[in-house]
Amino acid sequence: MNRNKREKEYYSIDVGDSTFTVLKRYQNLRPIGSGAQGIVCSAYDHNLERNVAIKKLSRPFQNQTHAKRAYRELVLMKCVNHKNIIGLLNVFTPQKTLEEFQDVYLVMELMDANLCQVIQMELDHERLSYLLYQMLCGIKHLHAAGIIHRDLKPSNIVVKSDCTLKILDFGLARTAATSLLMTPYVVTRYYRAPEVILGMGYQANVDIWAVGCIMAEMVRHKILFPGRDYIDQWNKVIEQLGTPSQEFLLKLNQSVRTYVENRPRYAGYSFEKLFPDVLFPADSEHNKLKASQARDLLSKMLVIDASKRISVDEALQHPYINVWYDPTEVEAPPPVITDKQLDEREHTVEEWKELIYKEVLDWEERTKNGVIRGQPGSIGAAVSGSSHQHHPSTSSSTSTNDVSMSTDPMLTDTDSSLETAGASAGGAAAADPLGCSR
Repeated sequence: MNRNKREKEYYSIDVGDSTFTVLKRYQNLRPIGSGAQGIVCSAYDHNLERNVAIKKLSRPFQNQTHAKRAYRELVLMKCVNHKNIIGLLNVFTPQKTLEEFQDVYLVMELMDANLCQVIQMELDHERLSYLLYQMLCGIKHLHAAGIIHRDLKPSNIVVKSDCTLKILDFGLARTAATSLLMTPYVVTRYYRAPEVILGMGYQANVDIWAVGCIMAEMVRHKILFPGRDYIDQWNKVIEQLGTPSQEFLLKLNQSVRTYVENRPRYAGYSFEKLFPDVLFPADSEHNKLKASQARDLLSKMLVIDASKRISVDEALQHPYINVWYDPTEVEAPPPVITDKQLDEREHTVEEWKELIYKEVLDWEERTKNGVIRGQPGSIGAAVSGSSHQHHPSTSSSTSTNDVSMSTDPMLTDTDSSLETAGASAGGAAAADPLGCSR
């Protein structure tokens, strides 16, 4: 593209402590959140005639870890297309050459709130089970492409007022795994599975533990295992669920096993005591959903030994979840990941930079008038087209223009990826994003 013509397409605006240089099609930029991985603004897209979220990746080439994560995020977002995963609408850089290249902007769907706000609400069984169903659909879709998240948490799950839910990021690259005995760093560990905390091998149902923790928080309105660091995190788990069996301990490496075996032994509590009936909403007449079913699901997800924990497919078939089962949602075609060595790649910062630049140029070539060829026009539409007619939803006059900078500490996790993108953290939406009374 002609250099002068490209320059005329962009304009710069200060957003907080950062300067956004964006295409002129994006107007009315307002900050809605920030994390270690970037700053996120809401904006109005004049081409698509809709509100969007724009994320400026924060110094993506400052080191190999940041560069690898930026590349992984971009490649996966380009490949995934599922109603319960946030949709990528555009990717651009204002720089004209590889030598100048330093900024990457991701444009995504704008949502009303994240799950941190929903957790404070009194949800009925329909909304609770439907939100969990959508989480599981999104996770299953990622797993179908070989993507195991490992870092699901309320701050990177977003919702709209019609009760639709989307997962925002793709979790930790395998290289980001941290063992129990490594130096603690500032990151939300509360939803990490025992096998991640203890530096063990993991399988797909590592993500089910996180769903169990999130479900427990939606029921209790407080964090289930609020550890200060990995060691404290492990202690919180065993105090409530009990010290695991010798069979499990034998799976640990020697140094971690020695530490775990030297901890006091805990009997743990029954799930009836951890989650008494009084915490749950009244039993549902419409969908026959009961507190006993919700508790049973929790007891199958919050299992320390992953080999005994429920799988994503089994969770989708659980009576508390399968009332929403729709094959078009659960069995959507898996994404095709174009880069088969995505997690194994190791490069210099300059090599990562070139790979990312090529991905941005590839996106520009694949787009026409700002719309991805072949991508459905109703990205992020509510649950239209579903065979079910009873998805919990509410009519809402909430405007996604009404946004403000979030002060939620869960939105400033230093190990976040897209966790604030697309979530309007202020205004009426944040007060009651699902139209539910508190």
